[in-house]
Amino acid sequence: MALLQSIEPLAAAFTPAEPAPALPAARPPHRIATDAEALAAAQRYAARIAPGAAQRDRERLLPWEALDDFVAIGLWSITVPREYGGPGVSAGTLAEVTALVSAADGSIGQIPQNHFYALEVLRVGGTDAQKRFFYGRVLAGDRFGNALAEIGHQDFQRRTRLVPDGEGFRVQGRKFYCTGALYAHWIPTLVVAREGGRDVTYLAFVPRTAEGVHVTDDWDGFGQRVTGSGSVQFDDVRVEAEWVVPFLASFERPTTIGPLAQILHAAIDLGLARGALAATLPFVREHARPWIDARVERAADDPLLIQQVGETAVRLRAAEALVRRAGRFVDAAQADPTEQRVAEASIAVAEARALTTTASLDAGTRLFELGGTSATTGQKGLDRFWRNARTHTLHDPVRWKYHAIGNFHLNGRIPPRHGAI
Repeated sequence: MALLQSIEPLAAAFTPAEPAPALPAARPPHRIATDAEALAAAQRYAARIAPGAAQRDRERLLPWEALDDFVAIGLWSITVPREYGGPGVSAGTLAEVTALVSAADGSIGQIPQNHFYALEVLRVGGTDAQKRFFYGRVLAGDRFGNALAEIGHQDFQRRTRLVPDGEGFRVQGRKFYCTGALYAHWIPTLVVAREGGRDVTYLAFVPRTAEGVHVTDDWDGFGQRVTGSGSVQFDDVRVEAEWVVPFLASFERPTTIGPLAQILHAAIDLGLARGALAATLPFVREHARPWIDARVERAADDPLLIQQVGETAVRLRAAEALVRRAGRFVDAAQADPTEQRVAEASIAVAEARALTTTASLDAGTRLFELGGTSATTGQKGLDRFWRNARTHTLHDPVRWKYHAIGNFHLNGRIPPRHGAI
């Protein structure tokens, strides 16, 4: 019997015993009710965390208190569907919330990306009982991290195994780039099980406190420094059948798992671009000096400087428009996930992602160019915008976005179904 067939009856009928979380919520989260409330909460939260962003980046101060606040105001549960007690906000609202937080602190903006990704996998492939349990945990304040990527294998095949153990399973393997796992109560983990002579992929929700789970804070990127993107080792870790959700099967039909994941990445880059431009304007007004024409007394009156600021602002506004447009396509595909609608959503998000990549890198670079050498001094922390953008935009190659876009428009080719498109 296939593993999926053995899991589904158990998952559909279980009454879960809730494991003690590693990181209990600081206080019961607020229940956000509407998209407008989510956006207002994100604006207030961004204003609170922005003043400490440079110090957190410079000293690599892990943002435990800020994350507790992020959860407590209700923003980590905004994609929980209404029928399960959440507000079920639109993809556009989710993207804008992410962008607002990322503009204030790019690392904190990225931490919940895989949390929302796991919730979408659950929405698409989970049973009703699984949804009630895990959505309930999120509404109670639990955070999901991730353990998806593996490195060191030239064949790119995952080797983290899901092995039957009585009515449950054991997980064995090692993961890298596990953004958010350090801060998580649950670590959704991509695992493979041998079925019918082939490997089938599942997403196992592993409790952070389970015996054999080892999270190592070994992320040392020069940007996005406090995302907690370290490594996770699973040494014969026990998981229950009801914690295992189909993953590969979710891509055998059109779903919005990929577009939702990617619009969040686009939103992070959009936020980084906004943050860089917002930091550029006052710094140039106060510190920069004209360098071309001695007749120009103030940098803010330098026509070449003004032109560059205008160019950056136009690119940013275009990126914002594409992200909003992509959100509408994702919403339409979630409501009616036909092959064509999901393909259109994937392409719309890829178009947004391509431009937010350019906008974030350009805005960070212009901050250096217009601010001069004084903009690079470490105490001010202005260099973090470019470092964060350069690090995050490497998540998956933008050149493949252009390839998918061109192939769709020129040849009518439907993009592949996976989390990177």
